[in-house]
Amino acid sequence: MDFDVTRMSSRGQIVIPLEMRKDIQEGDKLIIIRKNNEIILKKSIDDLALLSEESFAETWLNEKEDEAWKNL
Repeated sequence: MDFDVTRMSSRGQIVIPLEMRKDIQEGDKLIIIRKNNEIILKKSIDDLALLSEESFAETWLNEKEDEAWKNL
């Protein structure tokens, strides 16, 4: 697992450190998930999977996903 520290600007912008954005291109969509005190940033999935907030929550915010993040 890699980690780094960044800051938010006065305009609400953050910089993703260079090493962590190797496979992210300009214009790529990213998903931001806020769950309690965690903010998770993921590469976007197919737009069809994001048709409803409910299906999105079932896809990403479940116990199996929580366990996967705990082990990182």
